[in-house]
Amino acid sequence: MPTSATRFRIGTGAGFSADRLDPAVELARHGELDVMIIECLGERTLAFAHRDRKLDPTKGYNAWLERRMRALLPPCRDAGTVIITNMGAANPRAAAERTVAIARDLGLAGLKIACIEGDEVTDLLDADTPFMDEPGTLGDVNLPMVGANAYLGADVILPALHAGADVVIGGRIADPSLALAPLAHRFGWSLDDWPRLGAGTLVGHLLECGMQVTGGYFADPGRKDVPNLAHCGFPIAEVEADGSAVITKLPQAGGCVTPATVKEQLLYEVHDPRSYLTPDVSADFSHVAVRAVATDRVQVSDAVGTRRPERLKVTVGFEGGFLGEAGLSYAGANAQARARLAADILQERMRNVHSVQGPIRIDLVGVNSLFASAGEMPTDTQDVRLHVALRSPNREDAELMLWEVESLLCCGPAGGGGFRGTIIPSVVTRSVLIDRERVCPTIKMLVA
Repeated sequence: MPTSATRFRIGTGAGFSADRLDPAVELARHGELDVMIIECLGERTLAFAHRDRKLDPTKGYNAWLERRMRALLPPCRDAGTVIITNMGAANPRAAAERTVAIARDLGLAGLKIACIEGDEVTDLLDADTPFMDEPGTLGDVNLPMVGANAYLGADVILPALHAGADVVIGGRIADPSLALAPLAHRFGWSLDDWPRLGAGTLVGHLLECGMQVTGGYFADPGRKDVPNLAHCGFPIAEVEADGSAVITKLPQAGGCVTPATVKEQLLYEVHDPRSYLTPDVSADFSHVAVRAVATDRVQVSDAVGTRRPERLKVTVGFEGGFLGEAGLSYAGANAQARARLAADILQERMRNVHSVQGPIRIDLVGVNSLFASAGEMPTDTQDVRLHVALRSPNREDAELMLWEVESLLCCGPAGGGGFRGTIIPSVVTRSVLIDRERVCPTIKMLVA
């Protein structure tokens, strides 16, 4: 049952689908955590998970789930740490069942795994559903839909925590909700206590991207130096009953926690700090106080919130066809000119020989691959990588592009080498809104 105990410790075990495992294990062993959140779900990640499930109904969850659970279940069980994660992606039931099997294999009898489903809302949408933040409707995409998932909030996690779950696995649970739910459970916050929910959402937002708040994505040598970045640690939040918190890390871990690292993550993906919309609350971060209280310890407070939105965001994934990528290198005197000539040849042959009219992007890596239209080209580059990308509903178009790039090895211009080419499936995503009463999540408790 909820208590009024203070200094509730939440740690991050992943900030995206392919995040590192060893810092999570270190945190599980030494972090004295009440809860570990494992955030592994982005919009494209979820769309790819739907494709995986269609190919194999037993898949569709995070590809690293087994390795994560085998490494984290034993130390979390020993420490009494609850794991809350969205690694279920497009198939939470299969993820939960696999976790049960892993727990049994590890001898963790009696472990309770809660499976949250119901975020999948494909059948509730139609071609006339308007986009959330741009003109048009789903019908305008004109591609096969692979799946649609509503962002669920803390309210769907709370019953699992009340029932004593050791592990909670869902699909499209909103990132900050993973942390907000255990805070509401521990401190007995009402789900209409908007100021408290806003404060808890700030904690979840600061934790959700892992090393972004402990110096990882912050690092910029000579400008923003971060110690021992190769062994950067995941963050910990020590949260009080009023929602204020200290963001920190293990003392032996690399990285750093400073007001600057916290402020960068505070503003990450927040379009309006006065109204950061989640399934739980419209959070207001505009008056947040950020203060260093010791080395690698930063206090945050004064986040508030107002009533939650009446509608939930939905990520809709579509088959995007195939993405072909190929590259060739040019070096030495006049390398840039030869690479530009190769680019012109590719455009000519793809358009006028093969009649491929879809979008083709050609970059000169080392010259203008990130800022192609931002200004003048440098004139002294002697090491250029020609990079070509093509997206098409037809695999044959991608194969033709790879063929044409490789043919430059003998067909010229001179000096090309180091051909590489790949073709991978592609997805496209759009966002829409749905009335929250139409979304009906369910919880099933499994026992190892």
